[in-house]
Amino acid sequence: MVTLTPEGDLPGLLDGHDPADIERAALRLVAGGLVAFPTETVYGLGARADDDAAVAAIFAAKGRPADHPLIVHVASLAAAESFGDLSSDAARRLAARGWPGPLTLIVPRQPGRARAAAAGQPSIGLRWPAHPVAQALLERCAALGVWGLAGPSANRFGRVSPTCADHVRQEFADAVPVLDGGICRRGIESAIVDCTSPRPALLRPGVLSRRELEAIVGLALAAPDAASPKAPGTLLAHYAPNARLRLMDGDALRTALAILADGQVPAGLAVYSRSALRPPRGIDHRRMPDSAAAAAHELFGALRAFDDRGARLIWVETPPPDPAWDGVRDRLQRAAAAA
Repeated sequence: MVTLTPEGDLPGLLDGHDPADIERAALRLVAGGLVAFPTETVYGLGARADDDAAVAAIFAAKGRPADHPLIVHVASLAAAESFGDLSSDAARRLAARGWPGPLTLIVPRQPGRARAAAAGQPSIGLRWPAHPVAQALLERCAALGVWGLAGPSANRFGRVSPTCADHVRQEFADAVPVLDGGICRRGIESAIVDCTSPRPALLRPGVLSRRELEAIVGLALAAPDAASPKAPGTLLAHYAPNARLRLMDGDALRTALAILADGQVPAGLAVYSRSALRPPRGIDHRRMPDSAAAAAHELFGALRAFDDRGARLIWVETPPPDPAWDGVRDRLQRAAAAA
């Protein structure tokens, strides 16, 4: 018989590479508690997806509206199929080639399953993450009878997502134990593809590009419309640092900096650019990587670092129009909309 760990019996930080700490985290989750865990995209705030009270604790901790659905994380195709119907051609193709990985599929929800996690929708978002710590945790939970974990990003609703354990602790201190699996390799959330309609639609870009996803499906993905299911991370304003963020093209950014060179630099101004610049003294400047993958990896960490250093306004050079940058551009546009 399994002895479930009491709510207050875990330290704030657990070692994701220690089997004993994986076990402790799994037992807390099975008992209905919350544990933050790493994925290859961002850290998730986990609770058992089949327990409405546990899921409600996620919404309360994040300050997230209860009608905004969560993604259910699983460690096998069988577990995914226990929550959703993956029988469509698009869902089968994407699951076969995109999982485990940074891809969420929205499919019809199995009757009576994970209603609270799906925010009452007839569809559900499912993902099989590739991170070894996430997989170990999910496999142990499944062995204990819990086949899926609801896991939105482990931060307050609408704010910058966490890509390391320290970021989660900045959000929740010791209120939520964190299973430390290091820095997330991908750095922005998964792409989300809606497979509930005859023509699948890309609801949220990620590190998997539209081109890659369309090659798997074998047809062009539709754009979201009014009939699309609600999906995480698709509100106009999201992913926002404490500082106000403004997107500017390279020419506009250089012009603005030239004007500042002749006057006083406002306190708390930071610049994040792909272009090689020489900002006036007093500006916190950081170069954005030239590759989309590297920029995605560091994006949320860079925004949090600007906040930590007291930035009040962040000028960000707009990423290039190349489809590989869609995920990074999406996050920055939503962060700017929150200003």
